[in-house]
Amino acid sequence: MIEISKISSSYDIRRLGDTDSDSILGFCRRNTQYYEYCEAEPTKEQVLNDLHITPPGIALSDKYYIGFYQNETLIAVMDLIDGYPEPEVAYIGFFMMNKDVQGKGIGTEIIREMSAYLKTEGKTAVRLAIDKGNPQSTHFWKKNGFIVIKEVDRNGWTALVAEKQL
Repeated sequence: MIEISKISSSYDIRRLGDTDSDSILGFCRRNTQYYEYCEAEPTKEQVLNDLHITPPGIALSDKYYIGFYQNETLIAVMDLIDGYPEPEVAYIGFFMMNKDVQGKGIGTEIIREMSAYLKTEGKTAVRLAIDKGNPQSTHFWKKNGFIVIKEVDRNGWTALVAEKQL
């Protein structure tokens, strides 16, 4: 079990739920670049679905859809799955930074702190999927130690599966 309060010593972390869906939607709508690459627009229905969807065989209790706050301002949103695709791995299903704080090292700090915490909990790796066509995202994850281990086709969308060993 992940103790979200231990993921970061720099930011206040809160588990997000249905009552936060409007806030999450507004947050996502301000980050237009991400949605240009996935050729979609965020919707409330999508946000509500994202709050509850889990990979096959993973209980909702192992899903941590969390917000990182600095002085009550939402600066990052992360969907973190404990024990996927293997028990000793954590999976980032979604990570987005507040557009106003991008490029300042905050995202890197969050990933560094999260990785260090997960290692203390016995995790050996963090895995995620990157949209192959998004150079900003690809650069960010590679800069943070993630190595592409394979490409997969997801209904016409090519994802780069990347992993960081802890």
